[in-house]
Order: sequence, then C-alpha cells, then structure tokens
Amino acid sequence: MIYCVVPRPLADELYPKLSAYYENEDNVTVIVDRRRFDRRSRRGRSAAPPPQAGAQRRVVRDRRRARVPGDMPPLARASS
Repeated sequence: MIYCVVPRPLADELYPKLSAYYENEDNVTVIVDRRRFDRRSRRGRSAAPPPQAGAQRRVVRDRRRARVPGDMPPLARASS
C-alpha cells in the first residue's frame, strides 16, 4: 500500500487532482495530513533531565550477534 500524503494547506487544490489521477491504482491511497503539530517538537513533554557535567553518556553498542567460535571447514572445489 502506498499513501500519497497531501499537506493540509494544499489539500483544496491537490487532493481532488491526485485522487482522480490515482483512482484506478489499487495500491495507492491519497490522504490529507491532519496533524496540527509535530509530536517530536512539543514543549512540555516529559524528558530526561540534562546530563550533569562530566557524566558519562550511554553508548550504543554493536548489536550484531557474536561470532560462533571455531574454524570454517574447507570448501569443496568445483569440478571444471
């Protein structure tokens, strides 16, 4: 499913045109963005206090799986 998101200020102009253009496409849906503000930039949200001077910050570690110990067996040679 593909969503074609139309910004609210342009909805009156673009929504009818895009809806008509994609009306025969089953995997495309045209929608109007209804958000009034960006959730990530809201003021007053609960957040961790700022770190103290000299405090260590958490480090994101490598999350790949550990390598299995041992050696790989030799590969068979391809016959020519």
